[in-house]
Amino acid sequence: MLRYLLVLSRPRFWFYLAGPVVVGVAYAAGTVPELFSLPAVALFAYFLVPANVFLYGVNDVFDRDVDEVNPKKEEKEARFRGGRAVAAVVVLSGLLLVPVAAVLPAVAYPWLAAWVVLSVEYSAPPLRFKTTPLLDSASNGLYILPGAAAYAAVAGQQPPLLAVAGGWLWAMGMHTFSAIPDIEPDREAGITTTATALGERRTYVYCAACWLASAAVFAAVDWRLGAVLLAYPVLVTGIVASDVDVDRAYWWYPFVNTAVGAALTIGALWRLANG
Repeated sequence: MLRYLLVLSRPRFWFYLAGPVVVGVAYAAGTVPELFSLPAVALFAYFLVPANVFLYGVNDVFDRDVDEVNPKKEEKEARFRGGRAVAAVVVLSGLLLVPVAAVLPAVAYPWLAAWVVLSVEYSAPPLRFKTTPLLDSASNGLYILPGAAAYAAVAGQQPPLLAVAGGWLWAMGMHTFSAIPDIEPDREAGITTTATALGERRTYVYCAACWLASAAVFAAVDWRLGAVLLAYPVLVTGIVASDVDVDRAYWWYPFVNTAVGAALTIGALWRLANG
């Protein structure tokens, strides 16, 4: 049971939610102790594991039919087993956000509320964003919302809107790139996504455009941020040019995202250390 829940939570992708918290805290903190404040620690702990169990648990519940024809579920992920115990753990993982929110200032609440809504409605009826081209991509801005909440909680004010916009564009590109290996399984299951609508080649172009736009928006905040984010359009261009199998390239990105997140965090900590 525990092993199954661990696989369900996608450990390779844990930092997709927890990483933005680290970045948000690093840029919001005005002193070193604020890096380890109760709001910072509580948000990191929640978005490292419970949030992933909730997000991917909801996804797997409503994707049972689609996942039956997805080979990725046989290799590196798990098909939803069902059962009351699993459903209870998924629901409990979502409810754990309530005590976390209790130790945060109200300025962070809108970001957390948006995260919950998008996390559920990406997969669940009535909206089920994942089955509507462009909305499936746009709704995946949910991945940067923990970082926005962390910034707001630690700084006591809203994060820069340009930084949120840049992060949102990054998440749109990341989501759509990750959907490329699912094009054929989704088509077989009758699911229409941005990737299935565009096809593989044009989806690469879409991802590169999102990531270029993200780099440009981040550059408007600080040119160094934009320079770091250029890694994404450069990498996807290299993947296309070298004809690397996307099923292989897809699994590089947890490491790429961790490296980019670390670079952004180190930059923030350097700024903090040097006043």
